[in-house]
Amino acid sequence: MSSSNGEKSLIVSFGEMLIDFVPTVSGVSLAEAPGFIKAPGGAPANVAIAVSRLGGRSAFVGKLGDDEFGHMLAGILKQNGVSAEGINFDTGARTALAFVTLRSDGEREFMFYRNPSADMLLRPDELNLDLIKSAKVFHYGSISLIVEPCRSAHLKAMEVAKEAGALLSYDPNLRLPLWPSKEEAKKQILSIWDKAEVIKVSDEELMFLTGSDDVDDETALSLWHDNLKLLLVTLGEKGCKYYTKSFHGSVDPFHVNTVDTTGAGDSFVGALLCNIVDDRSVLEDEARLREVLRFANACGAITTTKKGAIPALPTVSDVQTLLNGN
Repeated sequence: MSSSNGEKSLIVSFGEMLIDFVPTVSGVSLAEAPGFIKAPGGAPANVAIAVSRLGGRSAFVGKLGDDEFGHMLAGILKQNGVSAEGINFDTGARTALAFVTLRSDGEREFMFYRNPSADMLLRPDELNLDLIKSAKVFHYGSISLIVEPCRSAHLKAMEVAKEAGALLSYDPNLRLPLWPSKEEAKKQILSIWDKAEVIKVSDEELMFLTGSDDVDDETALSLWHDNLKLLLVTLGEKGCKYYTKSFHGSVDPFHVNTVDTTGAGDSFVGALLCNIVDDRSVLEDEARLREVLRFANACGAITTTKKGAIPALPTVSDVQTLLNGN
């Protein structure tokens, strides 16, 4: 990687940024929670910050409310070295909120406030096309596909990035409570499936999308398509599996003391994208890809050791410490 941030290849992350309200006490229901702490989040925004924290260059494209929370979130991106040139503010809608309960096992349950929230109202004509065209990697989720006009903005941004030569990266990030139905979620998540060149799904998302009870190779490969260069299945504390045209395998996890799984997948994705943005040939070299995925697994693991996504995202030296200790 080059030394100056200006010369580095740009990773653009598209979608939602919101505030999670997390109970001050773990393992209680929302009703029982005595109080809540603001935790900025939204998977695409987490990925952008993960990239920046690892020394990469990133930008976030999306819409926030023209309210205190929206400006706070834009400020957090900037403080973390993420370009905010692709952010719009909506004067008529609020920044999205989510109340999250952390169960005693570190897993999460969500209650969303979006009716509609600003991120859902991004229009195609509001996109910063110059920024999107300058992306070497364009990364997105599926929450931005749920409603118009954001869905059209998402499709337009993808098309513009692809035409300009960007690698398209997709992490569906299934949040079922936000979709009108399971059927609609599956249909829309798969509606853009064959456009992406890198796809990361969790074991749960794999089962949801395939209708299978297994996370075996056959199930994963049923999601393969000809444009794909890399399909990843993350297995939480069991590491990850990878599939390319020529080879497939699995990479072992790092065992850490998990406090909160929020942002682990985003950290994993950010680490992967940082390591392929300047050299896509990694995707065709199994030994190098395994090294990158080991690094990405370490990033994901470190992110689970602290509460909240953004404070827990690691630096390269954090990752080196974990890698050297194993």
